Amino acid sequence: MRVTFYTLGCKVNQNETGALAQLFEENGYTVVSNEEGADVYIVNSCTVTNFGDQKSRKWLRRAKRENPGAVTVLTGCYPQAFPDEAAEIAEADVVTGSGNRHAILTDVQKVLNGEEERVIDIRPHEKGERFEELPMDKFAEHTRAFVKVEDGCNRRCAYCVIPRARGPVRSRDEASILDELRRLADAGYKEVVLTAISLPSYGTDSGTSLVELIEKAAEVPGIERIRLGSLEPRIVTEEFAAALSGFQNLCPQFHLSMQSGCDTVLARMKRKYTTEEYMESLERLRNAFPGCAITTDMIVGFPGETAEEFEDTMTLIDEVRFDALFTFIFSPRPGTPAAKMDDPIPKAEKAAHFQRLGERQDQISEEKHAAYIGKTVR
Repeated sequence: MRVTFYTLGCKVNQNETGALAQLFEENGYTVVSNEEGADVYIVNSCTVTNFGDQKSRKWLRRAKRENPGAVTVLTGCYPQAFPDEAAEIAEADVVTGSGNRHAILTDVQKVLNGEEERVIDIRPHEKGERFEELPMDKFAEHTRAFVKVEDGCNRRCAYCVIPRARGPVRSRDEASILDELRRLADAGYKEVVLTAISLPSYGTDSGTSLVELIEKAAEVPGIERIRLGSLEPRIVTEEFAAALSGFQNLCPQFHLSMQSGCDTVLARMKRKYTTEEYMESLERLRNAFPGCAITTDMIVGFPGETAEEFEDTMTLIDEVRFDALFTFIFSPRPGTPAAKMDDPIPKAEKAAHFQRLGERQDQISEEKHAAYIGKTVR
């Protein structure tokens, strides 16, 4: 049997797809590329924006149209956040969510064996549930390994559907993480990325902390570089930055989530910091890691964002000079407070702001890249 995967979204999704591929391989399946014919087509979905939902549906329709006898699977955040909508997608023979990933194999086999014509297996997240172990031993076509250390999010940002899609914070057992790091080092991986839905939340439910985890990960023989996933400004205290600076194999590149450079927009987004607090966290990182790379996310066109509010973001971009910027036009997600907010700003104006922001960041990135010409770095 041949199985192929189509992955949308974050590094956590990529990690989970790799784990699912390994699960199928261990049970006799051959993993093939999307260009090859397969018996099972699995889309691991993202629902951060409605465009992600559209891509999942489009891929499933094409897979079913071109391979009518194959089993098609929709899994991940989209069906978990919108189970009724996902269950109505006729092109999906199996629909599962972001929990109980091990069950996908059984669900697929039920359809393949003719036991069930269709399987809807979306299990709601529950308070107190434990982290689901999906360890990985290999990462196709990657020199770095992505290690998932946490799942879920307890924050309630006004625009975000992820708490619904991922459930509450669940930290992975430290011993399990370190064991996986040792296996990866034995397999030849020298660089690992600690990924999570809410990395700063690691340990808040288990009595440990992210710093303690990094300290122990840094001691694993063979791991020469550790990268961190997205950080929130509030975690970057003087103590946090000082502790990180003591780890020689920590990569000095930090993704410090921003979303807007305007305080009034941040307040409407229900982000728990101001631009001043963000800049203080940024300064702490740059003091602890001179020359470090800083990246972030920005949402353009949040409901009611005026031209003046957008200019605040442009001013901040020039002040910070990010190494890279991941920009998004606001996408309303049903069930979130932002989806109900009044939004008189024309779409054309949002699109123009999006383009302008991207062009300015491209200039900054090009200037920062040019500064490396002639330098030798590890």
